Amino acid sequence: MAEKNASSLGIISRNSLFCLFTIISVLFILSWFFVLRSTGRPHYIDHNLLPNSKLLATSDNGDSTTHSQKDVEPSTGNRSILVDIEGEEAPQENAITQSKAEVNCNPNNGVVVGQQKENKVVLKVFMYDLPPKFHFGLLDWKAKGDIVWPDIRSKLPDYPGGLNLQHSIEYWLTLDLLASELRDAQNAHSAIRVHNSREADIIFVPFFSSLCYNRYSKADPLQKKSKNKLLQEELVRFLTAQKEWKRSGGRDHLIVAHHPNSLLDARMKLWPATFILADFGRYPPNIANVEKDVIAPYKHVIRSKVNDSSDFDTRPTLLYFQGAIYRKAGGFVRQELFYLLKDEKDVHFAFGSVQKDGIKKATQGMHASKFCLNIAGDTPSSNRLFDAIASHCVPVIISDDIELPYEDVVDYSQFCIFVRSRDALKENFLINLIRSIGKDEWTRMWHKLKEVENLYEFQYPSKEGDAVQMIWQAVARKVPAIRLKLHKSRRFSRSLVRSERGSRSIPSPSNFW
Repeated sequence: MAEKNASSLGIISRNSLFCLFTIISVLFILSWFFVLRSTGRPHYIDHNLLPNSKLLATSDNGDSTTHSQKDVEPSTGNRSILVDIEGEEAPQENAITQSKAEVNCNPNNGVVVGQQKENKVVLKVFMYDLPPKFHFGLLDWKAKGDIVWPDIRSKLPDYPGGLNLQHSIEYWLTLDLLASELRDAQNAHSAIRVHNSREADIIFVPFFSSLCYNRYSKADPLQKKSKNKLLQEELVRFLTAQKEWKRSGGRDHLIVAHHPNSLLDARMKLWPATFILADFGRYPPNIANVEKDVIAPYKHVIRSKVNDSSDFDTRPTLLYFQGAIYRKAGGFVRQELFYLLKDEKDVHFAFGSVQKDGIKKATQGMHASKFCLNIAGDTPSSNRLFDAIASHCVPVIISDDIELPYEDVVDYSQFCIFVRSRDALKENFLINLIRSIGKDEWTRMWHKLKEVENLYEFQYPSKEGDAVQMIWQAVARKVPAIRLKLHKSRRFSRSLVRSERGSRSIPSPSNFW
C-alpha cells in the first residue's frame, strides 16, 4: 500500500513539474513578444504634426513617406554587374525610381518630375545680395548705382561658350532664384527666394566659382595673388562675419564649386556648408562626401539629338571615344584602353579637343554611335557622360569612384553600362561585352535615354523636371539631415554658454560641431 502511494505521489510530482515548466515557457515567450513589439516602429506618431513636415515626400494620395532601403528594389540582372552574375535577364522597370523626388515615367509626355501641383514641395532659399564682382560682374555685366542683380526680364548676361559652359551650374541656379521673384513667371519652381533667412530651408551663396577659376586663376604679373584667390579670401571673410553663418556654423549654407579646381583655397574653411560638385575626386572625405553634399550634372556641350529617329542599324559606329588620352591620376585607364581598342573595327578611339571644330566633330560622332565611352580622367567624372545622354548614345562608364547626379532617384543601370576598371583592362573583355549586347537590349536602353535626357538639360527659364529643378530637389532631400545636425548641436548650447561665462569666453556656434 505504501509503495502504491509513493508511486502516485511521483506521478503527481512529475505532472506538476511539467505544468510549471509549460507555464514558465509560455510566459517567457510572451514576454519576448511584448519586448520586441515595443521596440518596433511606433504607430502613434502623426507625421503631419512634426515641424517642417513639408520636407517629407508625399505620395499622390497625400500620405507621408520616408526613404529607406525598401523604397528601391535592387536590380539583379543588369549589365553593371555582369562580371559577378551571369545568365539573368534584366528586369523591365522604369529607369527612374519613385521616391522622395517623385520622379515618374509617363509614356505620353516623357519624364514628369514632382508631384501634383497641390502637393509639390517648394524649397525656400535665402540668397545673399553679394556684390556683382562675385557673380554677374565676372561676366562683364556692369551694375548701375547700387543695383546688385541684372534685370533678367530685358536681357540675360551672356555666359562664355565652349568648355566654360560645362561648369555653369551656379549661373542657372542663380537665374532660377531671381526668376522666382517675378510676378508673371511661367517657369517651374522647385525653389523660391525668400528675404528672411529665418524662414529659409537653405542659404545660397551666389559665387560663380567655376567661372572665376576659368577666367581669373592666373595672377597678373604686377600682383602677388590672382583675382580668383582674392575673391575667395573676401568671400570667406564676408560669410564668416554674417549672422546666418554664425547661427549655424555654416551648416545650412549652399555653395556651388562644380569645377574640380574651383574654390580651391576657400573650401578648407567653408567645409561645413553643403557643396554642389561634379565629383569628389579632389576633395578629402572630411571636406566633401556623398552624405553631406550634392552631385550635379555637367551641362552638355554637344548639340542634343532632337527628333531622333535613328535605330541600332542606322548608327554605324559600335563604340566611340574622342578626347584626351594621356591623363594624370586615374586616367591611365584611357591610355591602356586606347592600345586595346585602336585596331578594332567599328570602334572610334581617337584624340580630340574643342579646337578646330572639335565639338562639331564630337557631335557627329556620338550621334552616329551605339555606345559611348565615359572613362575616368584626371577626376572620376567628365562631361562626356552627359554628351552621350544628349546624343542617345548608350554610355559605357569605366570609372570606379564616380558619383552620379540624383542617383537616389535615378537607376542608371537601366540606360548605362558599368564596367570595373580592372575588368575593362583585360584583353578582349570590353569589346566582347559590348558586342554581346543585341539590338533589342540596346533599343530598350535607347528608349530609356530619351526618357531621362530632360533631367540633364540646363535652360532659362527652367522647366519642370529639368536639371535646375532636379538639383533643387536634391538639395531639398539634404535639408532634413542638415536640420537634424543643427538641432542636436544646440542641445547643450545654453548650459555651455553658462558654464563658460566665468572665463569670459562664449563659444561661437561653429565650435559646436
